Amino acid sequence: MTQVTLPPLAMNGKDPSNLRGDTIGAERYFDKDFAQREWDHMWTRVWHIAGRENQLEEAGDFVVHDFMHESVIVVRQEDGSLKGFYNSCAHRGIRLASGASSVPSFTCPYHGWVWNIDGSLDDAPDAFNFPKGNPCGKIKLKTVRVDTWGGFVWYTMSEDAPALLDFLDPLPKLMQGYPLETLVRVCQLRIDLRTNWKFAPDNFSESYHVQTAHPQIPEFIDQDVDVSRLEMYPNGHGRTIQPFRPSLTRRKPGDATPMFDALLEQWDIDPESYPDFESKVKQGWLDLKAAKHRLGPERGFAHYAGMSDEQITDSIHTTIFPNISITFNPDSIFLMRTEPHPTDPESCSFDFWAMEFPVEGAEFAQTAMVGNERLPLAEAELDYRQFDGGKGIAELDGGVIMQDLMLAEDVQRGMRSRGFAEPYFANSETRVRYFHEVLNDYLEGRR
Repeated sequence: MTQVTLPPLAMNGKDPSNLRGDTIGAERYFDKDFAQREWDHMWTRVWHIAGRENQLEEAGDFVVHDFMHESVIVVRQEDGSLKGFYNSCAHRGIRLASGASSVPSFTCPYHGWVWNIDGSLDDAPDAFNFPKGNPCGKIKLKTVRVDTWGGFVWYTMSEDAPALLDFLDPLPKLMQGYPLETLVRVCQLRIDLRTNWKFAPDNFSESYHVQTAHPQIPEFIDQDVDVSRLEMYPNGHGRTIQPFRPSLTRRKPGDATPMFDALLEQWDIDPESYPDFESKVKQGWLDLKAAKHRLGPERGFAHYAGMSDEQITDSIHTTIFPNISITFNPDSIFLMRTEPHPTDPESCSFDFWAMEFPVEGAEFAQTAMVGNERLPLAEAELDYRQFDGGKGIAELDGGVIMQDLMLAEDVQRGMRSRGFAEPYFANSETRVRYFHEVLNDYLEGRR
């Protein structure tokens, strides 16, 4: 077995001795009381992504993030700072804004109260007609904590939650080589699914399912159990690191490697120069690292300058507790996020953001982000979809995301079966069990 070298703080995500052994009952996927405990003890205490910093460039630019029963506005201030507010008029509670836009102030659509972008009340019709006196200058919108990292805008509803960088630790240090602030979001889908939100963190915390659900992947990512490096971190986050090269054990007939050959040729490496399959896969992967470092900047791939050998040729799939998954590739990232339905624990929304590092002179994304389509290198509008058995995202047909989502609703149905009691995990699914143990820590007040 390959020797595992882990970064500081990391635990081996293949070693179940790192676990307590908590019971993971099926009811946590459909029980309303369990969902309420998640809201009371976990969702209100973690950090959420509201949007991207490039949505908030000028004073008055704002973005709204709706989460279960809550809604939050984050708005750029005149002094350049960001402030976050609950999206609720302090007069009668109606929501003040939706989506993302830019305003000089927020006007209540119900009674016309006007709120400054700093949360203070500027004007109210008939301000003299209040028994406690004119509310202007007295009443403010209730604030939430806001911070930024990686070009993302984050907020938390808790005054006691750790600082953002402490919450994310050690991921910001591990991702330093990626210029995340430069990413362009070329696709932004929100898909309604009939499954519990935990399907995604479960699914993205293991690659055991890949050989069955994603048969195309071994051609270009080596996800063999002995090759993959699985990491778990104290705050509940995790990573799976796998080389962008063909699987050494799940070979195509005749040892054909068309995708890897094309990648080698793109970087002036002759795939026919290697004596055998193993040499091409192992040495070709090393040669690719050197070639991309040497040739990348002069070809417009400026983002390669700060990347490590691992970052420039590997897939680094990262889970941020509790509900965010980011696949880091050399030229792009996929961000996926599930958020629970406000009242139905067997439904959720699934966010899919395809994001690209800009390449000098390029008008389109380097990566085929959606289906086989190369998308324009420009910020995409939010597109709402119903999954509808896959019909609602037909352009993703045959891709990894569609293959995962096609499993989600049947997994949820199976959780309801009297024939299922508790998962029977492999060692390579240790990260899934760890996710649930950290969740339990929040629900029991240990976090």
